[in-house]
Amino acid sequence: MKHSPTPGLYGWITHTDLASNNPPATRAWAEKLFGWKFKPPMTTPNGDIFLFTYSEKGGGAIRANNPPEIPGSIPYIHVADCQASYNKALHEGAEEMMPPTPVMEGVTIAIVRAPGGVPIGISGP
Repeated sequence: MKHSPTPGLYGWITHTDLASNNPPATRAWAEKLFGWKFKPPMTTPNGDIFLFTYSEKGGGAIRANNPPEIPGSIPYIHVADCQASYNKALHEGAEEMMPPTPVMEGVTIAIVRAPGGVPIGISGP
């Protein structure tokens, strides 16, 4: 599956990654409480990833946290060029958490720690 960039959403938070110590329970809760719609689970060596949508322009994933990572959330900002945005983030004072990594055709993600310690995801071609 190839993802198509969405220029009108550059700079928007379009994906939220929820790291949970019990992804199925988090999924069931969000489905009941918020009405989020889920796709069939994506099976990985680290457990199922539950992809969801909450609008036509946003969604995310619920996955198992990876200790020592604690359960939490990482917002992903949609950009025109993941590598260029990652490089700029580091130049502007962010710290590397995860270098740009292709996750599907047309989609690369990276994570930086912004000044102040906040993890921020970057997503784009």
